Amino acid sequence: MEPVTRKYSNGEITILWQPDLCCHSGICVAELPQVFCPAERPWIRINAASTEELIATVNDCPSGALTFIYNKK
Repeated sequence: MEPVTRKYSNGEITILWQPDLCCHSGICVAELPQVFCPAERPWIRINAASTEELIATVNDCPSGALTFIYNKK
């Protein structure tokens, strides 16, 4: 079975979230609560922060559940 990957894009980057890897450490919620809010669906509101803030938070993900790719222009 292929892992589930959800994609969220702000035009510059696409965040890839693999829920099965998520350890729910709370780092993403603590760093950018306006973007990562598990109580809401969808829980990622990507346009609520700058691309730089999003990349910094994704890079801090301890489980590798969050990654990002740059969108082609």
